[in-house]
Amino acid sequence: MKRLYTTLTMLMLVLVTAFAQKDAKSILNRTAEAYKKTGGVCITFTGSQDGTLWLRNNCFYLKCIGVKSWFDGKTQWSYVEENDEVTISNPTDEELQSINPYAWISSYKQNFNCKLMGTKTVNGKKGYEIKLTPRKKGEVASIILMVSEQYEPMQITIVLSNGEKQFFDVTEYKVFKNVSFESFRFNPKKYPTAEIIDMR
Repeated sequence: MKRLYTTLTMLMLVLVTAFAQKDAKSILNRTAEAYKKTGGVCITFTGSQDGTLWLRNNCFYLKCIGVKSWFDGKTQWSYVEENDEVTISNPTDEELQSINPYAWISSYKQNFNCKLMGTKTVNGKKGYEIKLTPRKKGEVASIILMVSEQYEPMQITIVLSNGEKQFFDVTEYKVFKNVSFESFRFNPKKYPTAEIIDMR
């Protein structure tokens, strides 16, 4: 479950680079503002893990590695398909720094140093390479983001402190309008046999 949340937060850093100028800080600043103005974003990714991520404001829905997670701005539901159980919680602000994409978009200035490394061709497409380095030592040593010349996320590589790397290709990045907030809440009618574990 911890790796799932790590994946989620790192993908949010990809989102922060969807629109850009040729300066790392400008990329992050303009994209954070652009995201806040959208009606929602859907990201499909492959690589070390495959999945789909929906975002609207500070809400998200993530489907990845047999786990579905919903967050409506207050309550989080995490459904594990293999066990047919859903855990309900109200994450603290600290926990949201690890699992809530909106929290990362709002706090990247405080948590990361960023540098534009130059341009690079990936899968036949040219883009900008940006390196983010955490200001505090932790599980993640660095993050390399690739953003296309059309300013859409292409690729992300996460280098962990133990030397392990996680790699993701963004196969689809779609802006959508007015997605219902019900999409970010667990619907028990769709999972009638699920065991409920309420940690609130």
